[in-house]
Amino acid sequence: MPFSTISGQMAVIDALFTATSAVCVTGLIVVDTGSHFTLAGQLIILALIQLGGLGIMTISVSLFLFIGKRVPFKHRLAMQDVFAHTPRRDIYDLVKSVLIFTILAELVGAALLFWHFQADNSLARALYLAAFHSISSFCNAGFSLFADSFMAYRGSLLLNLTLGGLIVLGGIGFPVVYEFYLRLRRRHKTHRVSVHTKVVIITTAVLIVAGVLMFAFLERGRTDGAFWSKEFWLSALFQSITARTAGFNTVDIASLSTATLTFVIFLMFFGASPGSCGGGLKTTTLAILGLYSLDRLRGSQKVNVFKKTIPRETIGKAVSLFLLSGWLIALLLFAVLIVQQSGFGGEEGRRPFLAYLFEVVSAFGTVGLSMGVTPGLSAVGKGLIVILMLVGRLGVPTFTYLLLRGNGEKTTDFQYAEEKIMLG
Repeated sequence: MPFSTISGQMAVIDALFTATSAVCVTGLIVVDTGSHFTLAGQLIILALIQLGGLGIMTISVSLFLFIGKRVPFKHRLAMQDVFAHTPRRDIYDLVKSVLIFTILAELVGAALLFWHFQADNSLARALYLAAFHSISSFCNAGFSLFADSFMAYRGSLLLNLTLGGLIVLGGIGFPVVYEFYLRLRRRHKTHRVSVHTKVVIITTAVLIVAGVLMFAFLERGRTDGAFWSKEFWLSALFQSITARTAGFNTVDIASLSTATLTFVIFLMFFGASPGSCGGGLKTTTLAILGLYSLDRLRGSQKVNVFKKTIPRETIGKAVSLFLLSGWLIALLLFAVLIVQQSGFGGEEGRRPFLAYLFEVVSAFGTVGLSMGVTPGLSAVGKGLIVILMLVGRLGVPTFTYLLLRGNGEKTTDFQYAEEKIMLG
């Protein structure tokens, strides 16, 4: 819409790219959000971020509740499936808890960010900056009104910890938050924490700590003597958190070492946790794959964690998700490289290849970090990234189902005779 941009015009593919990035809470941009869009345009983006963060199912159920209509059975079933490990599955209580937690988290985040922004801005501007970035952080969107994201504030303890906290809360998943909420209520004090919640919390903590240490180790020789400075370690912590889900940055991503960028790609690939605002293959998938690999090396046929056995169906799904995601990224990366006509051979081609790989994984993980190639993508290249953002937000299982549902269901319960194939 003309009134949403300063110039009054925007290419259709750029508008589609921006809208998709917002509703998929990715954060990849082709134009600077703060300077290209009017206030109306920024508010439209913010609304799309909020809708995308809560999810289509939560929004649709909320609308049914708001107008006083009965929630359709398939909607109730879908919501209850997401919160399957929790002791209570009342759909109204679930949706109400999600909405209340979201509002409270964003309000607290906005209040803390306002305290930071009010020193250098007018009251109205500080309130707006605080609200916009609080919602963008909690929804793991990565949209910023500053041209350099938060590079100018890398030394601010309040801003880094507030944004980081919001990103983590939005990225661990509503089921985990809901379970902790139930434990705080007296009648649920005897309820044990589920294996799902334990795996999410531990894996998230391990990834954050590992990210900080890896960032510090890999970038230690590029600090100009500032290795022990507060700014360096704040940057390491912030990038460790935001690399998996949000896409904000306090350092120039393109200037990071190749080793650091490769590790960031790993973080972006696995992303956030199930039922959260973030995308990626999910922390639980990483945990299952890791445990499965270790148990197979020990000769065990089962995956046990916290005195519970993970169903073989779950393990098979984790392996399938990993393989399908890898193939999808490889296919789309190859397509982008063909379209962009770069990244082939020679020393000059290696960096572009890494930049496009980084871009593709960032889109799949709905992260939003970039090495600066987004604005230079062709129309077809942007279209391919749009597809990846949609797949990343919907999830590989949903995308695969939508892609194959027209082929009809085939019965595969019968079993043929076994025959071995040589491997390796």
